[in-house]
Amino acid sequence: SLTGLPVTLKILQNWVPRVSHYFDKEHYTYVGHQIVIQESIEHFGAVVWPGALALSQYLESNQEQFNLKDKKVLEIGAGTGLLSIVACILGAHVTATDLPEVLENLSYNISRNTQNLNMHKPEVRKLVWGEGLNEDFPVSTYHYDFILATDVVYHHGALDPLLATMVYFCKPGTVLLWANKFRFSTDYEFLEKVCNIFNTTILAEFPESNVKLLKATVRKN
Repeated sequence: SLTGLPVTLKILQNWVPRVSHYFDKEHYTYVGHQIVIQESIEHFGAVVWPGALALSQYLESNQEQFNLKDKKVLEIGAGTGLLSIVACILGAHVTATDLPEVLENLSYNISRNTQNLNMHKPEVRKLVWGEGLNEDFPVSTYHYDFILATDVVYHHGALDPLLATMVYFCKPGTVLLWANKFRFSTDYEFLEKVCNIFNTTILAEFPESNVKLLKATVRKN
């Protein structure tokens, strides 16, 4: 069940006109920093999707409600790394994860945009949803304050492992922030599963982009 009334927002045009002629560079401004993202046309995970823009904007505007400073943050399906970079600028200890084939571009974007800043050095790691979680991220060692996920739900076959991954990392005290463009019935079916497992609130909706931003926490027994 969903609680609370979401605010209705618009994704602001936070990107800057391109100075370069390369097709693969996008320039954004968040939290007073210009962020340059290299996209790749080879992988789904290598393009900036609207959910990442929505959650980046929301975290920038709601720093009192969601204070990331010195918090441990895990992004699953980090893609180009835009959101992880924003979380870094906001002072978090960030671990950005994705599939092996996306990591090179992800690492490039994150190191390029955070190297000269006085902040916690972000980490980039492989994470295949539902696979090797206990081995790679043992519960005894890894506890995250925030799990970030954007546009991880679309027409793919890994929705059950994705849900299992969210459940694995969401411990008592962890806040899952998930922003997604809702396109298909499968997206709403996944949302229903999330609502059945977690305490879920829709924080914001971006109607023009069909993006919903949700907060989920573990239910207290």
